[in-house]
Amino acid sequence: MSSIDGSWTVAGRVSLGAVIAQLGRHRPVFHSEADLQHSFARAVWELSPDVHSRLEVPQWAGDSTEHLDLLCIGPSARTAIEFKYFTRRWTGTVGTPAEDYALKGHGAADLARLHFVRDIARLERFCRRSDQNGLAIMLTNDASLWTPPGVGRGQTRDREFRIHQGRELVGTLLWAEGAYKANTCTLNGAYPLDWKPYSELYGAGGEFRYLAVSVGPSPDTADEPLQV
Repeated sequence: MSSIDGSWTVAGRVSLGAVIAQLGRHRPVFHSEADLQHSFARAVWELSPDVHSRLEVPQWAGDSTEHLDLLCIGPSARTAIEFKYFTRRWTGTVGTPAEDYALKGHGAADLARLHFVRDIARLERFCRRSDQNGLAIMLTNDASLWTPPGVGRGQTRDREFRIHQGRELVGTLLWAEGAYKANTCTLNGAYPLDWKPYSELYGAGGEFRYLAVSVGPSPDTADEPLQV
């Protein structure tokens, strides 16, 4: 499910790697997740002006409504994108033009993992058309997210939701061994995780990496109309 043709492109027009590179030329860091979303959409437009981007797009499922962070619509394909921007404290002046940044420490890395995995599950629900893929993107300067847990580390409630380098997310994941059923998350696809460098700034917390997961159209629901 996660390895279809064009699965790493945005709206079938430009590769995710090209968008990330374009983004990093001017924005090595962001003020907020909303700032990241807007800047990503602009980078897509700079590389492919015929791709239209829409933020916070409602997705209907029965009587409930969820919102997709970004929908990129190209001439022949679409990409649904969910973002997570999780930071530890960092301050500095960088970018083009230069800007002052004061990132807060979010803490609760276990919840960052939970929410990222939920994003993948959401994209599996959202990708209901044969011409639409999905991308879940996490950008962070918190090394605990990409670093494997140390040897001998005790059981943690988010053990099955860890997203460190080399992990594969697959199947039903239990939070605290199933003690919190509301946090159970079932994935239809298998997703190997590969963190990549984004920017290297000065000082503690100055290294940023990103993780991207590609989600393809579900074979069970392909060509189902998407309501936007």
